[in-house]
Amino acid sequence: MISKRFNKPVVLTYHAAEQMAERQIDEETLADLIESGDVKYKDEQHLWIYKSYPVRQDNMICAAAIERNNLIIKTVMINWELSDEH
Repeated sequence: MISKRFNKPVVLTYHAAEQMAERQIDEETLADLIESGDVKYKDEQHLWIYKSYPVRQDNMICAAAIERNNLIIKTVMINWELSDEH
């Protein structure tokens, strides 16, 4: 997968792929999240991409990522809430 928004290839860690399967998040939803979700940067490389999906029963979906040569998705979370800490 290549992100048009970030203009980089997207790489999933093994952990992120496991979490997606466990939380029933498919690649289409992840691609939509990456391309249209809100973004909050922790620093120059670390960021959260998050979005609410009304068709899902859980709260926001969030991808914790590292932006380098690739957009590395470290994990994917559900029931995520934006706070001052992230």
